[in-house]
Amino acid sequence: MQRFLNTLYVMTQKSYLHKKGETVELVVDKSVVARIPLINLDSIVCFGNVSVSPFLLGACPEYNITVSFLSESGKYLARVQGPVAGNVLLRKEQYRISDDKIRSAQIAQYFILGKVANQRYVLQRVIRDHEDKIDSERVRKAIAILSSNLKKIPHELDLDRLRGVEGDSAETYFSVFDELIISQKESFIFSGRNRRPPLDNVNAMLSYTYTLLFHDMVSALECVGLDPAVGFLHRDRPGRLSLALDLMEEFRAPVADRLVLSLINRGEVSEKGFQKSASGAVVMTDETRRILVAAYQKKKESVLSHPYVEKKMHLAILFQTQARLMARYIRGDIDGYPVYFWK
Repeated sequence: MQRFLNTLYVMTQKSYLHKKGETVELVVDKSVVARIPLINLDSIVCFGNVSVSPFLLGACPEYNITVSFLSESGKYLARVQGPVAGNVLLRKEQYRISDDKIRSAQIAQYFILGKVANQRYVLQRVIRDHEDKIDSERVRKAIAILSSNLKKIPHELDLDRLRGVEGDSAETYFSVFDELIISQKESFIFSGRNRRPPLDNVNAMLSYTYTLLFHDMVSALECVGLDPAVGFLHRDRPGRLSLALDLMEEFRAPVADRLVLSLINRGEVSEKGFQKSASGAVVMTDETRRILVAAYQKKKESVLSHPYVEKKMHLAILFQTQARLMARYIRGDIDGYPVYFWK
């Protein structure tokens, strides 16, 4: 039996979470709206003005539950967790590899291969499904560039040059991202990736979904005993969980980007679900955030087949599986990291 990654997202402002027996009790406006057994949870994510009692924060590590605090717009703020799991020898080897730029580049190759290949898959998918609704020639040119870049990656052992290939691929991919929006194009105009802050509706959704994905990467890495802060493609920086950013690269396009596109193209979100601040930043309304989070949770329940381990599993379990395979590769148990290529 595999335990499903159960995450409680709390988005209602002025909510209060506290421990009631062996459960988490959610209180809104002095009314109890939910009780969830602690044993059923892996993590709690609090958005904005959400309070958590000291007793609950103290109990969560006993159940291996992490508690994350994000701003209302999805910016990561802080995290409460118990002792780091896993073998210290695994983490020491992770640190040794991170200090070696050649070995780091060898691992970074896998992350970039996964990212670029899955970006290409998303573009190929839109041609297959909607060729008559898009500028297919424009998208095919982007696919050709991504295919060319995929051939370069295995031959590069310089981190800066690898990042150059990754950056060129990302620019190419997002240059045609507007073609993937086939409905509500007037309300969801995309002219390029921007963040901190996002300046349009599409970027607001992308940034928020990446935050959800990032949280799951951190949880998956912690579960297998790797240090989420010590990466290979993304280098050490105070406050940055670099390995979580590394691991999420292969999931950005097929999971986060496709989820955002589906919500737009199916009309599940609309222009009225977004607001622009005086600074020009675009934020989602509470209702739009709820729709996005619910869709993300539902997507994690989808079942996929993993060719390397030869098993079917939920997407949420796939996150943990990839983290476990990364740990095995770092330990030297397997010869390479089996990137998950979407097909």
